Amino acid sequence: MKKQIAIALGTLLLWLSPAAAQDWPTKPVKIVVPFGPGATPDIVARLIADHLQKKLGQPFVIENKPGASGNTGTDAVAKAEPDGSTIGISIGGPLAINTLLFSKLPYDPAKDIAPISQLVSLPSALAVNSSVKVNSTAELIALLKREPGKFNYASIGNGSLSHLAMEAIALKSGTKMVHLPYPSSPAAMTAIIRNDAQMGCLPAISAVPHVASGAVKILAVSTAKRSRFLPDIPTLKEAGIDVEADAWMGMIAPGRTPDAIVAKIQREVVEAIGTVEVRDKLAAQLMEPIGNTPAEFRARIEAEIARWAPVIKAADIKVN
Repeated sequence: MKKQIAIALGTLLLWLSPAAAQDWPTKPVKIVVPFGPGATPDIVARLIADHLQKKLGQPFVIENKPGASGNTGTDAVAKAEPDGSTIGISIGGPLAINTLLFSKLPYDPAKDIAPISQLVSLPSALAVNSSVKVNSTAELIALLKREPGKFNYASIGNGSLSHLAMEAIALKSGTKMVHLPYPSSPAAMTAIIRNDAQMGCLPAISAVPHVASGAVKILAVSTAKRSRFLPDIPTLKEAGIDVEADAWMGMIAPGRTPDAIVAKIQREVVEAIGTVEVRDKLAAQLMEPIGNTPAEFRARIEAEIARWAPVIKAADIKVN
């Protein structure tokens, strides 16, 4: 009798699971953002939440949980109930790079996080203060080789993508620079404008507004191909520097979230970032929508770890 009951319950659960996924969301959904209001991940989260709320008829509430280089908010998603009621936005740091920088994380991205979809990609720009007498990446490398250790570069903190990108450029080109970390991209860009730092590889959206005034020059973008937003700016690879460092973010869920629910969320968020309204708002931030599968997103995370491990080791970068 017990065996028959168990079989009946199992059959019922199998029948209910796809139905539950099909009905997602059945209650309000919390989207955790591991950075503060107004940060790039927060902007993307609110665009998606607004679209999903209008379409699906349930509240989508943004919860900002900044701290520990994005680990705090990502951990909140990892430890949430895996029922689709809590999802999150995260970036390359908490999902990949921080596994190499931190001696211990409160979660295991490989087990405790279910990737849903990579949402967007953002070009980073190699920007220099206009007083630096160079007009190309090749000229900058030649200058750095002539005067090693003389020039400073600004980053958005120790272990950030902006830090790793510049260390990768130094490693690939055989040059030396001095690292000056700042708490945000606006602060880092202000340092370059003031010439406290002479250069940086920062989110393009933080550099582009200052080109017209003549304060800075953009020498290259660090994406694999030229950005459609900056078609006249060459890539680092075109300049002979084999460095690729685009910023990206994706949607995640707790690790034990059923595949059927992950698949439903993936379909909805990919549809959201494909709408004209959302695409236009992303373009205003120089963001390219991606919208891949959970498996493709997982592969991207693993590739990011493989890309940055040798740079972190060579530069001996540690956070704790």
